[in-house]
Amino acid sequence: MKKIFILTGETSGDKLASEVIKDLKKINPTIQFLSVGGENLKSLGIKSIYDLKEITYLGFTNVILNLFKINKKIKETVKAILDYNPDILFTVDSPDFTLRVAEKIKKANSKIKTVHYVAPQVWVWREGRVKMIKKFIDHILLLFSFEQKYFEKENVSCEFVGHPLLQNKERDKIDINQLIGKNKALISVFAGSRRSEIIVLVPILIDFIKFMNEKYNDMTYVFHSTKEHSKHIQTLINQSALSNCEVISDEKIKSHILKKSIFAVSKSGTVSLEICNSKIPSIIIYKMNFLNFLIVKTLVKTKYANIINFVANQEVIPELLQSDCNSKNIFKFVSTFLDNPNKMKEQIEKVQKILDKLKINGSSSELASQSLNKFL
Repeated sequence: MKKIFILTGETSGDKLASEVIKDLKKINPTIQFLSVGGENLKSLGIKSIYDLKEITYLGFTNVILNLFKINKKIKETVKAILDYNPDILFTVDSPDFTLRVAEKIKKANSKIKTVHYVAPQVWVWREGRVKMIKKFIDHILLLFSFEQKYFEKENVSCEFVGHPLLQNKERDKIDINQLIGKNKALISVFAGSRRSEIIVLVPILIDFIKFMNEKYNDMTYVFHSTKEHSKHIQTLINQSALSNCEVISDEKIKSHILKKSIFAVSKSGTVSLEICNSKIPSIIIYKMNFLNFLIVKTLVKTKYANIINFVANQEVIPELLQSDCNSKNIFKFVSTFLDNPNKMKEQIEKVQKILDKLKINGSSSELASQSLNKFL
């Protein structure tokens, strides 16, 4: 019986991996799985050797401060994978963790095939990583077509499979009116999946909602969260005495809420593509500690944080980063959009044209699962 070890490093990777594995199980239902994963892989009946939050470190300073713990976790993960002896090590995103593990696995047992999903963003920074990856990764599954040139240049085996969050999926019918008031306009809020992001962004977003409540009285704000952090966000909301906020962590309900939203405020990251694909106008926010910001600023080659803006080479979706990421600024940008429906329509139209360049015909997760199956 064939075996695959799935290695993710954070919630977004767990979500992407689950889409691929769901389709792989249809192609080859006899495969056995073990993982370092979260709720999404768990929902497929796949055991994780430890809790994903044990390795979710954000930013350079956090990594430096937790270097001993991270190295210990890498050793523990490598041992577990070697003991499991899979046919494939399927690493997903989080390259500073997953690729370090993959490198050690390849050195210890070259028979284990290594397939990586979600290429490191070498077009943003550290392009030299491509030459290193070539030594221990057998194949890379790419989300975007423009990535191919970076890997093909170094003769790295790669394949463009598209992004699963850009494929339109059938949704179960759910009556969200039981959860959210019928006559309220919804604004979706994404504060992140890491505790460090939530600590920084949720207080800013709560203050933003207070500003909004002074101008609009018919809005409900829905925080999209992981199960791990939903209680913490709810506690912060309760302390603020806001009565028009909800917190949801159910993945099925999230997509319905997003589709019904009139606007979204999102932290920079993978979720912004899901928002764009749902044709919801949005802005991007992000804030990290000053030392992390200085390090990133010296290393990053691109002008924009958001992939849509990067491909368009212009700010189609406003980015409020660092000092610009404050409650008054967020309020100013959101209210400007809400008061100008044509502005929202224009953003949606521009975004859809860009998404057309990033999408593939057919199912991205199916393509990725078929490619993975070939290595068994």
